[in-house]
Amino acid sequence: MRVGAFILAAQFPGQGQGEALHRAVRSAEVAEEAGLDDVWLAEHHFVPYGVCPNAATLAALLLGRTRRIGVGTAVSVLPTQHPVALGEQAALLHLTSDGRFTLGVGRGGPWVDLEVFGSGLAAYDHGFPESLDLLLRWLREPRVGAQGERYAFREVAVVPRPDQALGDPYDACGGPSPGPQVIVACTSPSSVRMAAERGLPMLLGMHCGDEEKAEMVALWRTVAREAGRDGDEIAAAGHVSAGVVQLADTRAAATETLTKAMPGWLRQGLGAHVTVDGRFRAMRDPVAYTELLCGLHPVGPPRLCVDRLAATSERTGITRFALLVEGSGDLAATEENVRRLGTEVLPQLG
Repeated sequence: MRVGAFILAAQFPGQGQGEALHRAVRSAEVAEEAGLDDVWLAEHHFVPYGVCPNAATLAALLLGRTRRIGVGTAVSVLPTQHPVALGEQAALLHLTSDGRFTLGVGRGGPWVDLEVFGSGLAAYDHGFPESLDLLLRWLREPRVGAQGERYAFREVAVVPRPDQALGDPYDACGGPSPGPQVIVACTSPSSVRMAAERGLPMLLGMHCGDEEKAEMVALWRTVAREAGRDGDEIAAAGHVSAGVVQLADTRAAATETLTKAMPGWLRQGLGAHVTVDGRFRAMRDPVAYTELLCGLHPVGPPRLCVDRLAATSERTGITRFALLVEGSGDLAATEENVRRLGTEVLPQLG
């Protein structure tokens, strides 16, 4: 089982953006010190929900500051950036970190980001498969050209090629890898099918319970088999379950920490999202959402957290976790939360 910290660089009410980014960096550093396997970095634009606008850039910083821990994006949003540029970044990070980088990608949302970066609503509505396939080609082939609806260019050399490592880089599951592993954020059956057809592991959101995640994994396996994927490849797929973790001596104390801090952040952060075309967007109730997350995920004393993670793994078949550690909104409390996760939970998981 691999357990990692999910870091959003969340800006809680009353905090500055620099404060949120400092807490994000310190959380990653402490995660390595505490023995966690990975850190996963989110990216958002123009909203205090998360103030990191480029997860790959922050990943580069953290890969330079650490020596052992895996670093992944959760996720880099493809519709707002060129897949070749992202592929170049991923290859660079893979080669210079001895294979510690994982590229998570997603479709994002219909936000004003699409207007600001000039990609347009079409990139969100139906352009994701083209972007994903171009990205995968860039990470797997020595030369790439494109003749698609959105991207068209003459064949060029892939430099640097991700398979040109000097040593034997490892992927996020510990095996040899010719390039960075790519995972896809999946929130619907259509996105599950798209990932499965390409043999790409899924990142499943923290709003989903075990039953829904198990159904998505089962669908992925079915579609992957139908697409001709090898049985060993299907069995070894390293899907990632996102969640929330908060350690305390009692469940009541852990829940209280999150219910005091998270609703204000969610209300401010989610409420700041603006759709590019004015479409209606229903926002979750911040208090109810916080309570839902506390009920779904490892929130409480160490033994409860161990049992919750083990139960999720048994029900879903997922053995990799990206757990939001900054739900308190406080730097010292976040550092303590990460340390307790590493010293009091991980040893019991094996």
